[in-house]
Amino acid sequence: MIHSTVRLSSRAALFLACAAGALSPALAQEPVEGDEGQTITVTGRRISQSSEAIGEDKVSNVVAVTREALLSAPSGISGLKMLEQLPGFNVQTDGALGLYEFGNSVQTRAFNLDQIGFVVDGIPTGRSDAFGGSPVFRYVDNENLGVVEAAIGAGDVSLPSYSTLGPVVQYNSIAPQQDMGLFVSQSFGDFNMRRTFIRASTGQVGPFRAYVSRTKLDTDLWRGPGSVDREHWEAQVHADLGGDSWARFKFVSNDFFDYDSPTISRAQYNCTVRSVAGACGRDFAYIENVPNTTPGFAPTTPGVYYSNANYAQVYNLAINVRKDKLYGATFHAGIAEGVWAESTLYWEDKGGYGVSPDTYANSLSRYNGQVAVGLPVTAPKGIEFGRSGVGGDRYGITTKLHWEMGINTIEAGLWAEVDKYHRTQARYNTVDGAPDSAPNLAELVYLRRDYRSKRDTLQTFVKDTLKLADERLLLDFGFKGLMLDYSYRGYRDFDDYYRVVGGVPRAGYGVSYNNASYKDFFLPMAGLLYKIDGRTQVFASYAENMALPKGMDDIYSVIRPGGALVPQPAPERSTNMEVGIRTNQGQVYASLAGFYTKFKNRIQSITTILPGSGGAATETFFQNVGRVRSYGVEFAGTYKPSFLNGLAYGNLNVTYNNAKFKDDIPAATPILIAGKYIPDSAKWILSGGVTVEPASWLVANISGKYTSKRWSTFTNATGSSVPGFTVFSAYVDIGDGWTFGPVKSVKARFNVDNLFDKDTLSYISTSVTGDGFFRPLSPRTFQFTITGEI
Repeated sequence: MIHSTVRLSSRAALFLACAAGALSPALAQEPVEGDEGQTITVTGRRISQSSEAIGEDKVSNVVAVTREALLSAPSGISGLKMLEQLPGFNVQTDGALGLYEFGNSVQTRAFNLDQIGFVVDGIPTGRSDAFGGSPVFRYVDNENLGVVEAAIGAGDVSLPSYSTLGPVVQYNSIAPQQDMGLFVSQSFGDFNMRRTFIRASTGQVGPFRAYVSRTKLDTDLWRGPGSVDREHWEAQVHADLGGDSWARFKFVSNDFFDYDSPTISRAQYNCTVRSVAGACGRDFAYIENVPNTTPGFAPTTPGVYYSNANYAQVYNLAINVRKDKLYGATFHAGIAEGVWAESTLYWEDKGGYGVSPDTYANSLSRYNGQVAVGLPVTAPKGIEFGRSGVGGDRYGITTKLHWEMGINTIEAGLWAEVDKYHRTQARYNTVDGAPDSAPNLAELVYLRRDYRSKRDTLQTFVKDTLKLADERLLLDFGFKGLMLDYSYRGYRDFDDYYRVVGGVPRAGYGVSYNNASYKDFFLPMAGLLYKIDGRTQVFASYAENMALPKGMDDIYSVIRPGGALVPQPAPERSTNMEVGIRTNQGQVYASLAGFYTKFKNRIQSITTILPGSGGAATETFFQNVGRVRSYGVEFAGTYKPSFLNGLAYGNLNVTYNNAKFKDDIPAATPILIAGKYIPDSAKWILSGGVTVEPASWLVANISGKYTSKRWSTFTNATGSSVPGFTVFSAYVDIGDGWTFGPVKSVKARFNVDNLFDKDTLSYISTSVTGDGFFRPLSPRTFQFTITGEI
């Protein structure tokens, strides 16, 4: 699916992108016939195909980063961070590699991360939320990717997704190589980062080719105590079935463990408020475990050693554990010339849990209510081990028939999926009440949630591509039908376990059942492409989309007065229109697109402090904020001047996006957001870089990215904006495929993120009013990578 350059942070990607001419990404350019029949080429070791970079022959604005660009990115960069240098994308992540799963935000046009579709080798990834979803960064590694392609505003109707309101990003893996071999990459970096990537390839054995790879990454958190540990396996088998028929079998396993880092308030960042350890600014973090004699940690309840709420700031009880596996099988049947069919079957197995602390006082309050109604709970001993379990599986099938009939190309197919999810939430004692003691899962202190949800999806589509005027005019017409059924069963929140009536605990409402259904059998898409000549094309597209309201589990976990169920929320709907031009002029290739997007029933995530966590943990709920509209311009271009004789080339991306709410939020006192900018949405994003190739064995790049002011609140309240900032990154790639004995293609790469050590707020957890919470930009970070093949 998509790959792009790296965010200025990881930025090899960025560089890569840059270098790669990438941003508009990727470019190496293929020959293009000019009006005079001359072949026009742009060359460069960090320029991939320009046709892919600017979406040549596509009816909508499509950008991509190819393999040459991806391999310049910092080793281990997240699959989301790869997108940050693509035009139209505002990506903010935590850390130089973007590995912290709860520190990712993506905005494009009027949409955020949960309203973008992601596809890996034809397999939809489902929801993008870290709790219970299938975020794409768990299923890709840079070294195994061939191209990342993003349709910014209107993805093809054939692409499977129930969450997209337009944008779709595709991550496509490399095919197994023809020759047997071993590829090894070893990286070292700041914060004790160590990453090893190994891929073994069988080469062609009869009709089969295959590879298996393993990644092991370990690093300390850049802010505060704790670590990140990731073990990632990928395997692929390709089978030639004769003629144009083939099969592909895919496996991914991702085992992830990390410690949390806190979002911080503006006061904590500005050092008007400090942690109990005295930290503030971008260094504000959880603290190491401390003895009870430390000032500020004395017991607040006599006889309870760890009763002080400050223990909720200790890092030991803020962790995330995920174990995910994905299996896929694709069968491609060449039926006749211009006629083929393809089906992909897949199964994903998800499991894991998150841990957050709970204070003694809050736990005691909940325990008292639940023990009074006869629940099997145990009195708290101190700080509590808060365990939120996630699990389930997802399986489905996609099918497509492609038939070329003269000037018409017909495609039709369907996608069916079942997604089952189980969520639990409870608090347990540790062995002696201390934050660094092992959890005692036999001593349940209180219950909060235990529910199962299920999503059944059926999507059908038909599309006709018509080529006219000697194939200079291309018309695309299609539509998809989407049917979504959602069901929810279990304990929603505290009141389903116990209630307090007149100050007396009473039995709760018990297990609840709720469901929702959405259907729209006609979601149209139309596009036009006209080739002015062999170098320049104009395009236009129109698309309508419907999506399952994001956050359905959280929406249906709300208990209304009297125990009533939440009514079915309206589906999110969008309309996307764009018009543009792309050109390939030899020394320059570029694309320019203007867009207008609107949608209604936008479901907006709202983050609040989790009660009892002492400010150390947050939770998110969702609310319908009505209509939104967005308009703007996206430009991507790469220039390699001939007068420099190949010494240097540069790229530039410019995004202007004006995205605002259209309705106020109804309430007893209406929340006035109509005409306000969407929080975390930047009006201007500019990125670009210069790449130099002074010798056959040396490539160097420096890149920069400017993100304009963003708001942290729906109301755009005074004092709730984050100032615009610019961050730079660079890399140097040394080696021209050097050989040492049996080891060949040896190369070394140095990456530096946040080159000038910019200190600013970047990631935003938005609020309705007041101010949001934030994550600081990570400091300057170095990385060294050496690669070789056997």
